[in-house]
Amino acid sequence: MPERRTRKRLRTLKGAKIAFGHGSTIDCVVRNFSGEGACLEVESPIGVPEKFILILDSASEHHHCRVVWRTERRLGVLLTGARLQNAPNRK
Repeated sequence: MPERRTRKRLRTLKGAKIAFGHGSTIDCVVRNFSGEGACLEVESPIGVPEKFILILDSASEHHHCRVVWRTERRLGVLLTGARLQNAPNRK
């Protein structure tokens, strides 16, 4: 399969949350990340909406995302909006 990314992703292993609806969250692990997208690992992709906010546990960064692919335990996402700094923490 040809590589379609325009930026190289950096390997990482960071805790994060997928936030959607009115305070709903799903824990995930960010496996790789770039300024344009990320690969997220989840227990199950069932229930993860097409669009959500990714909240990185280790930083006060929140990113609007759109799912572009799914497998049994991973999601590929495109960052669709500007990075949000110091957004309210959802737990």
